[in-house]
Amino acid sequence: MPRALLIVDVQNDFTEGGALGVDGGAAVAAGVTELLDEHADSYDLVIASRDWHDGTNDNGGHFSEHPDFTDSWPPHCVSGTPGAEYHPALASDRVDVHIKKGQGKPAYSAFEGTDDFGKGIREVLQAHGIGELDVVGIATDYCVRASALDALADGAHVRVLTDLIAGVADASSQRALNELVAAGAELATSAAAAS
Repeated sequence: MPRALLIVDVQNDFTEGGALGVDGGAAVAAGVTELLDEHADSYDLVIASRDWHDGTNDNGGHFSEHPDFTDSWPPHCVSGTPGAEYHPALASDRVDVHIKKGQGKPAYSAFEGTDDFGKGIREVLQAHGIGELDVVGIATDYCVRASALDALADGAHVRVLTDLIAGVADASSQRALNELVAAGAELATSAAAAS
């Protein structure tokens, strides 16, 4: 069955030194590029999502001057700024489909975004007959979790490559992985991409 790689939010603002930097984010970027270098033929399609927030409003309460770091956050990944760009260690030229999400509203799952033609991931996966999805990216406990859960709800076989994810906090990341396993996801490492 055709397989896709979904790269979730490997952006400057979510890696070390960014507005909401996550420890290990830069290593995820480099590791995903290494995966694509070594196992590009394992994937029929490579999709990458990015937060792409408006800079002129609070994005439906997503941005706050007094964030609770659960439902509201400091400004990050504002469209057209360096923080919204892919991390430079990620080989973004290897991405077939670029998804932008959160344009004026809160959005955690990559499935809430669209490509430059207005198509969402569901439509893209269906068009390519994709039934298997490997998920990598940032952050394990937020956008990776939400994206993988949506993929599972759509009936995809989902593998989360645990050496290519980084979370905000260890405890919430572990809870997210437990939830994904309970929902039917497989946990694997990037070595599984060869199989």
